[in-house]
Amino acid sequence: MVTFLTALSGLAWTIVYLDSIRIGLKQRTYAMPLVALALNIGWEWIYGLHGLLDGLSLQGVVNVVWAVADAVIVYTYLRFGRRELPDFLSGTMFAAFSVLVFATGFLVQWMFVVEFDWHLASRYSAFLQNLLMSGLFVAMFAARRGVRGQTMTIAVAKWIGTLAPTIVFGAYEHSAFILTLGILCSAFDLVYIGLLWWARRQPAFAAAPTSVPADRLIGVD
Repeated sequence: MVTFLTALSGLAWTIVYLDSIRIGLKQRTYAMPLVALALNIGWEWIYGLHGLLDGLSLQGVVNVVWAVADAVIVYTYLRFGRRELPDFLSGTMFAAFSVLVFATGFLVQWMFVVEFDWHLASRYSAFLQNLLMSGLFVAMFAARRGVRGQTMTIAVAKWIGTLAPTIVFGAYEHSAFILTLGILCSAFDLVYIGLLWWARRQPAFAAAPTSVPADRLIGVD
């Protein structure tokens, strides 16, 4: 069962990344909230490389696949993210802000490794960033005033991809901390799924806005 849930999580998150790439390129935007993207790619490259050096495993292979896919999502952010910010911000400011955010993501993930061992760091950081991502997807929906750069496929696959390891690490391995974070992730994910379902039945609301709110500057999206 654990192997099945691990594979299910790997497949679901791979679907999240592939559909994020697809919708990002199609709608000329990026489909993952910026801060979550920075933490994600930091986690995947750190643990993907560690897995390759420490011996191949199913999760290690999955991490490498995710790292490569996430790099393409980063490309969509660098390619199209500038237009999400207010017009008065220069390209130089966008570049500097992007470097700061992604460097912070890598540093935070590495500090988990420094503070905990590899085993605990990978789990604690993964579920904490997942909870943040779940909230930021809801914030993305609100900030973009609709479903631009978002799909039901991403929302449902993200929910399943987080729920599966919640069962493994939270329920099977009896970690109250991870179980609580996983349940909270599911709560936000289901709210987000509900918002997308509602928006699909509200054509005027679901239409992509022509302007971008100024709160992009702080990485809400």
